[in-house]
Amino acid sequence: MKIFGILVLKKDGDKAQIIASHYDLSSFGYFQRGSVQEFMNFSSVTIGERTPPGTRQSVEGENNVAHVYSHPQGIVGVVMSDKDYPSRVAFSLLNRVTDEFLVKYPNATRPVNYTELEGYVVRYQDPKEADPLMKVQNELDETTEIMRQTIDSVLKRGEKLDSLVDRSEALSSQSKMFYKTAKKTNACCVVM
Repeated sequence: MKIFGILVLKKDGDKAQIIASHYDLSSFGYFQRGSVQEFMNFSSVTIGERTPPGTRQSVEGENNVAHVYSHPQGIVGVVMSDKDYPSRVAFSLLNRVTDEFLVKYPNATRPVNYTELEGYVVRYQDPKEADPLMKVQNELDETTEIMRQTIDSVLKRGEKLDSLVDRSEALSSQSKMFYKTAKKTNACCVVM
């Protein structure tokens, strides 16, 4: 799960332009990074222009997904990630970014230095740590697995106890037979 970039676009009518962005292209080769960033910019602008205000959508490419939120006030947020990144976390991040951007730069029409994007890219790389609901879900999954293992071991222990009870009953019946046989054998002799 990886975020490749977060972009904020200003939408004016049918046109959109990037006014803030931050990328983490470390997973790409050095000579590929420029092309990848250019592709992300082009895709973000194209998808941002085609997303109606007040809607969200996820557009899948070959190995990545563009999660887009078009805010009703003319700002479009885009998170570029791999296919494994949870869309709920990406849209939660987009809500935060667009709301915060509108508070900090309410009338931005040109590129701005929105440095908080770098922190979001770093913080949201691990969605389990960044998103409280996903963190709780992960803890529940771990607890469920521990409980399943515990129940399995109790059931195995129960099978072993059943086996021991069967053996003890067999031993008990063999002991009774031994006692009867010994009594018969000793019946012929008198001890003085």
